[in-house]
Amino acid sequence: MKKVEILMQAMPYIRRHRGKTFLVKLGGAVADEKAGMASMAQDLALLVNVGIRVCVVHGGGPQATQLAERLGHKAEFIDGRRVTDEAMLEIAKMTFAGKVSLDILGALRVEGLKAVGLSGVAGDIIHAKRREPAAYKDPATGETRIVDMGHVGDIVAVDTKLLSVLMDSGFVPVVNSLGADEKGNVLNINADTVATRLAIDLKADKFLFMTDIDGVMRDKNDPKSLISSITAAEIETEIAAGRIAGGMIPKVKSCVDALKGGVQRVHILNGNKEHTLLLELFTKRGAGTLITLGDG
Repeated sequence: MKKVEILMQAMPYIRRHRGKTFLVKLGGAVADEKAGMASMAQDLALLVNVGIRVCVVHGGGPQATQLAERLGHKAEFIDGRRVTDEAMLEIAKMTFAGKVSLDILGALRVEGLKAVGLSGVAGDIIHAKRREPAAYKDPATGETRIVDMGHVGDIVAVDTKLLSVLMDSGFVPVVNSLGADEKGNVLNINADTVATRLAIDLKADKFLFMTDIDGVMRDKNDPKSLISSITAAEIETEIAAGRIAGGMIPKVKSCVDALKGGVQRVHILNGNKEHTLLLELFTKRGAGTLITLGDG
């Protein structure tokens, strides 16, 4: 009877979500955990099988750093962003479009999903330009210097027609964060930024950030301080108070950008915990943090 009760609780949500488009962003730390990725693949399979159109965007930062170390190349970061020199660009290609993409595709195949691995270069999905050198102030020394991030790109435009065609045909696009400029030069782009822009262009009903943390916390050291629902205005208050800090700031700002771009709801979840995606989408209690504009 307990299983029946769970199914009955899920039914209204299944009806509500059928035919909708969900953009799922998988962080590199999620894709790197085999057991967690297997659970994630099961959740995505259920979404597809109840009639939800799913597009996946993935990162691969931890895997790229690991490969760089094995190859004797020291990864460099400026303000949390990876500097992509010639060697690092080749490593990014091998990692994002190779290992990480194939690992995700393999996990989805086990669950019977027809998944297609793509980079932003395919079908002109992501048109970018190389980032110009800019002044950077080192917070540790106070020194200001000009920093060239190398082959790092900023998005000029996106074209999601190919992704829509694939989803309409029953496929699950799995997109990595490499894009290209008009001359075909491949560029490394922040995966959260890619996911945000694609979610907006696809007019996604939900944008789901699958990370290695439970969601937005009032106290990062207290798992009981998880905020189950928060508005864009409240996020600004939490940042100002220092309760949202560090690497969570750009992530929640990407969430707010997606909402302002027309995405209806954004969720931040721990993708390394079993079936958090289903718990968030198909139960009253949820499992992570729901972010809305809060305008009714």
